[in-house]
Parts: sequence; structure tokens; C-alpha cells
Amino acid sequence: MVLEIYKVTGNFPKEELYGLTSQMRRSAASIPTNVVEGCGRNTDKDFCRFLYIAFGSANELEYQLILSKDLIFLESEKATALISKIEEIKKMLNTLISILEAEKLIAKS
Repeated sequence: MVLEIYKVTGNFPKEELYGLTSQMRRSAASIPTNVVEGCGRNTDKDFCRFLYIAFGSANELEYQLILSKDLIFLESEKATALISKIEEIKKMLNTLISILEAEKLIAKS
């Protein structure tokens, strides 16, 4: 996803380089970065916290893709395909969060 976002934002208007282009690239890179950082933590609680941050970044990117489509920076078909991928990433993150939170509840009982 990160590589695709870098590729498509390379075609955005140059005046967006420090605006939407930069925001989208940061949001996209933040998703795997937070997963990896959380994975390197010592507890599932910390890992889960970083997964929530990654999920928030995925939501940001989803909106930024919608905005890019509305501004006609992205073709509708490309935006729809990328939004579908982001929705899949969000489902994966949500599943992992749910598993970690269920394990936390089991450990408390």
C-alpha cells in the first residue's frame, strides 16, 4: 500500500507536495510502521495500542483517498481500488486487535 500511495501521489499537482501528497504518504507509512513498532514492544497491551494507532492512520488514508478522488487528483477506478485495499487492511488490523483483546480478557479470568 505504501508503495502504491507513493506512486499515485507522484502524479498529484506540485502545489500539493507539502499538503495532501505529504499527508497521504505519512498516513500510508504510519500503518506498517506502527504495526512493526508495536510488535517490538514487550506486552500485548502495548502492541494493541500501536495497532489502534495504525488503524487510525488507515482511516486517515481512506479519507484522503476519497478527497483525492473528489479533487480529481485520482481517477475514480484507482481510488476505489485503493480504498478497497485500505478497507481490507482495516479488517486485518481489527481482527488482530480483537484477538489480542480477547487474550487479555482470558488472562484476567
